[in-house]
Amino acid sequence: MARNRTMDINERVPPGQFLVEKWPVLSYGPTPRFNPATWDFRLFGLVEEPRRLNYQQFRVLPQSRLTADFHCVTTWSRLDNAWEGVLAKDVVSLIRLKSTARYVIIHCDGGYTTNLSLAQFLDDDVLFAHRHDNHDLEPDHGWPLRLVVPKLYAWKSAKWVRGVEFLAENRRGFWEVRGYHNHGNPWKEERYSDQEEE
Repeated sequence: MARNRTMDINERVPPGQFLVEKWPVLSYGPTPRFNPATWDFRLFGLVEEPRRLNYQQFRVLPQSRLTADFHCVTTWSRLDNAWEGVLAKDVVSLIRLKSTARYVIIHCDGGYTTNLSLAQFLDDDVLFAHRHDNHDLEPDHGWPLRLVVPKLYAWKSAKWVRGVEFLAENRRGFWEVRGYHNHGNPWKEERYSDQEEE
């Protein structure tokens, strides 16, 4: 039985990664202060009508749970994270996208951004999370809202999310313009921009 568990773990840990039990905190800049009275979430860009939700409106959206592994580009992985929140596709159901929308930029407090293709963003396991392992997210881990994109390195799982901009062309986010890979697939070790194919 132990051998099967080891084989299962080996199949779930991408190349160049090691397992951790704790959840390290890695952030750019200070942890933002959260004020539920002023917090909002915007859907804008290539949409028929931009949408803004206040904190109460966002929290009453349909809730989902998923369990997923989490891989950081700094080489640690944590398995079986239990997330709770709102699926990205449920958020997008609140608006009508223009036919030219192909990419998204995630906008966060502190000036952080990251980019995804629309197809990646609408994957079944992409979630705007407010809980992790049966507890509200800690502020340092993105409270009140972080994006979770399990199939990509964790810098794509942006913390302190405040909105989604829909675009026709791909536009690099904060770490992507500073040398990180534009896609970030951990199974292909897409860590840095100099690995990108022309």
